[in-house]
Amino acid sequence: MELFMSRAGDDGLPGKERLFAMLAVMVTTTMNVFDGSMINIALPQMSKSLGVSASDAVWVANGYLLAVAMSLAIFSALATRIGFRRQFMGGLILFTLSSVGCALSSSLSELVVMRFIQGIGGAATLSIAPALLRGIFPTRLLGRILGVNALLIATCTAVSPLISGVLLVTLNWPWLFMINVPLGVVAVVCSQRHLPKPDQLDTRPLDKIGALFSVIMLGSTILCANTFSNHATRYNEQQALFYAIAALVSGAAFVYRQRNTMIPLLPLEIFSNRRFSLSAITSFISFIAQGITFIALPFLYESVYSYSPLTSALLFLPWPVGIVFTAPYAGRLADKKNPAIISTLGLIIFGIGLVLLNALPPTPSILDIVWRNLICGIGFGLFQSPNNREMMANVKANYSSYASGVLAMMRTFGQCLGTAVIGIILSQSDSLTSSSGRTVHLGFWFASGAVFLAILFSVIRVKK
Repeated sequence: MELFMSRAGDDGLPGKERLFAMLAVMVTTTMNVFDGSMINIALPQMSKSLGVSASDAVWVANGYLLAVAMSLAIFSALATRIGFRRQFMGGLILFTLSSVGCALSSSLSELVVMRFIQGIGGAATLSIAPALLRGIFPTRLLGRILGVNALLIATCTAVSPLISGVLLVTLNWPWLFMINVPLGVVAVVCSQRHLPKPDQLDTRPLDKIGALFSVIMLGSTILCANTFSNHATRYNEQQALFYAIAALVSGAAFVYRQRNTMIPLLPLEIFSNRRFSLSAITSFISFIAQGITFIALPFLYESVYSYSPLTSALLFLPWPVGIVFTAPYAGRLADKKNPAIISTLGLIIFGIGLVLLNALPPTPSILDIVWRNLICGIGFGLFQSPNNREMMANVKANYSSYASGVLAMMRTFGQCLGTAVIGIILSQSDSLTSSSGRTVHLGFWFASGAVFLAILFSVIRVKK
């Protein structure tokens, strides 16, 4: 396989050493994807088991997301000080041990605390995973390996609801966390033996003031988005306003700090590369569209078309299947052709898929739903890996951890903002049982508009 074959002048690890280093990153990615997808499905069972309300149980998911969001920027900078390998292994060990803590939790408060700790471990690995892949593989294979990574994420997303369902029926929810233990052991062993060691570390101290501003900014943004997960109330509106103000003020302070310190937490000069900046913006907006759609689809299937939750989950499968079909080939093509053109084409196909979903008849057949979802997945798969390659290839190698962190932040906050948008839209409707489903379709129109905006930014990038 060409991924593990060396050529003269290759950077990264020698061919044969790449396999187990890649395995360490891929197994860790699998753990993170499984953890998010399977836990969300188990929330109703957790609510009953722990004797708490459904709205309180949601903090099992939100606690993890909050920890990841708050620490992404810090870990992107910390990796340059302590080394990718050491940070990755530390985060992986913390994630695995806290998974055991989650499984043994006997109350909601214990579980949320363990999930928050688990999120910190997850952020330590997620923030630098693409940068590690760039260090493992030569630049000529960067698009291909990022395509394989996208393939893995899509496959895990597709099968995790089925695995979760089997475990919840045959065992119970703590086993969703315990499966991380054998995977974590494999990943730790591979990381210890095969991940590349740093050539040179940044000896400058970490920007602690900038880190504080980033934690407040990123955490407030997530909390603001979460206030829209329930129906709007005056209390929620006041909360949202408070968090929004905190995010804006701390965000302005963070940017000011980064511009005026000699040791920035996030060097803003990486955004001086217009291709990198435009790719980051394009990624952010596209994930807003995906975030809206991922929340709107279950409401469409279950509340408008009256399908069961199991059927709804199966109807969602064509989307990740579409990514599985296209992502590896898109990454391979991006190593040979202009990745901006390929990702723009993917966005156009993605947008067409969203318009087709919005044009579903009042009583569609399952086949009618499936092929439209498949088009969305094909488009997103064609977009994602070339766009990620464009981001990672347009920064200097010593800034790869920062680019990797920005990539993770664009994905996380794009999805969160998309969730907030659809939350606002859904809160305006007291009933989603009408055959027209106007509220859900309005969400699709917002998602389609976001994709159109992403296409505009992507076209600008193509011309550069």
